[in-house]
Amino acid sequence: MNGKNLIAKGENFMIKKLLAAVTIVAPLFLANSVKAENPQHVQKLLKTGECVGCDLSGANLRGSHLIGADLRGANLQGANLEHANLEGADLTRANLQNAKLSSAFLTNVNFKQANMNDADLANAKIYDSNVYEASMNDINISNAEIFHTGIGIGGAEDLKMEDWD
Repeated sequence: MNGKNLIAKGENFMIKKLLAAVTIVAPLFLANSVKAENPQHVQKLLKTGECVGCDLSGANLRGSHLIGADLRGANLQGANLEHANLEGADLTRANLQNAKLSSAFLTNVNFKQANMNDADLANAKIYDSNVYEASMNDINISNAEIFHTGIGIGGAEDLKMEDWD
């Protein structure tokens, strides 16, 4: 075996070791980027029903009972709130962009000035909720039940929403 073959075999061995290391380490970095919520904030919310300004982005709150929760200014971007009960919750100035709220119960919720862009509200029950100055671009309201709430289809830019306050 000559020197060139030994070098080529050594390089192949190093490349295989490097690929193996990347394969093992990469999922750890990806898992952290997908799941960004602060675990202490999730626990605080579930124990006390209050989490003002908390980082709950990407949190799995599916089916949670968050009746009357105080989530003013909370970051719920990409959070899973499917089948959650948020009756009477205060989500003033909350970030709900890309949140999954399908089949959620949203009665008397305060969404004032919330970012609801790209939120999934399919099959949700939304009754008597405040959406004053909320941003609702590209929301999914397929089969949602919406009563006495200023969410609809169309471009009525001159429509004035009433605030609760």
